[in-house]
Amino acid sequence: MNPYHVLRGAVGGLGVGLIGLGAWLVAAQPDPGDVLVWLAGALVVHDGLVAPLVLAVGLLIAGRPARGVWRGALVIAGGVVLVTLPLLLRPGPPPNPSALPLPYGRNLVIVLAAVAVGAVLLSLWRRRSQRRTGTDG
Repeated sequence: MNPYHVLRGAVGGLGVGLIGLGAWLVAAQPDPGDVLVWLAGALVVHDGLVAPLVLAVGLLIAGRPARGVWRGALVIAGGVVLVTLPLLLRPGPPPNPSALPLPYGRNLVIVLAAVAVGAVLLSLWRRRSQRRTGTDG
């Protein structure tokens, strides 16, 4: 038996086990309907908004110079938004007052601006160094 088939079976089994664990945890909730509505909403937002936006941005930067820099900046920005957005969109006050002690909306904009400025500076630096050495990279 091929070791890749064994690995694929083990990873597949682990995935099925985690799906079962998730289903059991949802069923154990006092109101599993709320969780299912949230999951359906997340699916709609991902498939209807996030995925098309990522594909469109990918098409826009595909032929651009320093596209690797912009891909990296977009991955960083996406990760920051992914971590921050659930806390910002949660309705009502946070259950733990120390969860949002700072203005996270403003700070998210500042971090995203810093990532964009860093990407611009890095792409300009790379373009300048390529002109200096005469490579097209």
